[in-house]
Amino acid sequence: MFTRVFAIRAAAAMGLIAALGAPAAAQEAAAREGRVYVSVTDKDGKVLPLAPAEVTISEDGRKREVLRVEKASGPVQIALLVDDSQAIQSGANDVRNALKQFIAKVLDASPDTQIALISYGERPVLLTDYTNSRVMLERGISRIFARQGAGAYMLEAIVSAARGIVKRDPARSHIVVVGTDGVEFSNDHYERVLDQIAESGATLWALTLTDGPRASDSEEVRNRAMVLGRGTKESGGRHDQVLANSAAPLILGKVADTILNHYVVVYGRPDALVPPKKIDVDVRKPGAKVLAPSFAPRVRK
Repeated sequence: MFTRVFAIRAAAAMGLIAALGAPAAAQEAAAREGRVYVSVTDKDGKVLPLAPAEVTISEDGRKREVLRVEKASGPVQIALLVDDSQAIQSGANDVRNALKQFIAKVLDASPDTQIALISYGERPVLLTDYTNSRVMLERGISRIFARQGAGAYMLEAIVSAARGIVKRDPARSHIVVVGTDGVEFSNDHYERVLDQIAESGATLWALTLTDGPRASDSEEVRNRAMVLGRGTKESGGRHDQVLANSAAPLILGKVADTILNHYVVVYGRPDALVPPKKIDVDVRKPGAKVLAPSFAPRVRK
């Protein structure tokens, strides 16, 4: 009898040890996996499917094994930054329509997604804090009008949004900028802005209306150009220049489609004390354009 009781207790103890060890083993396995979010489109911006055999991953020039490719799931966090300086005047109505359609498309497909609306004519202003309420977001959109005599602070708004994302620490996040090529007043140097985007892990998307007043070739404008050029590419996003204001809803709709059709590529990585600085994602697919970050994925808290 004693032997039987002892055996039962020993088996129970072994089971408890195994159960306690399981989370640690899972954490250890997760630490040996890297994850990067990727989108693939054709030359016209139409989203394409992605298969594991089509993807190659390298960290700091060292090839990694692709373990699996899955359709990204779960809610995302989106900071919508909108120029409401004087330069937006001719396109304000088209921009409001584009924002409403963007929000409707995203929330129809992902109802739990949190979206914030921020304007940056003069200083950045939070019109609507992160929410999935269409009513609140559309109320914020209705407040977007051109501010007479105001210049834009796009870079300041991007830095502010990126810092907020770092604090909130979402699994996936995007900064979507709807702006113009008007005057820029931010004093932020482009390298500082790029560093902040990389730290946040957010993907930067930008839509620029080009039918407004042309900005002078100032230091502020050059910094903005560098952020829109490098920031979108290095974070896995895209910069679209819109020649006709009426095309803004269509272009912003394509951005929504791409965000909603992210793939997560999971790959093996060795144990290392020093995290990688650069990641390269290549997709072997005829006519395809890959949108993926080139900075190493952010380590979440």
